[in-house]
Amino acid sequence: MKRLDSAIQKFTAALERLEAAARRGNGHALSPFDDAISGELNALKEDRAKLADELTRLNVEKVALEGFTEEVAGRLEGAIREIRAVLAH
Repeated sequence: MKRLDSAIQKFTAALERLEAAARRGNGHALSPFDDAISGELNALKEDRAKLADELTRLNVEKVALEGFTEEVAGRLEGAIREIRAVLAH
């Protein structure tokens, strides 16, 4: 997940630089091209927000699965000990 976090941070930084460059513009009125760039920036921001939400959801799910895995491993170890004890007698 660290690689994904890093990728999202880089994507966010690139969007911010692109947005800053678009705002600086050339001092003229907005052209249809500028409107298109603005629309694309908004779409990218929405995508970034969705990805961040999905990343959060996946992190929560990962933590839950790790807990479940630890619980199952503990139960299996207990069962193995009981089986070994029964076989030893």
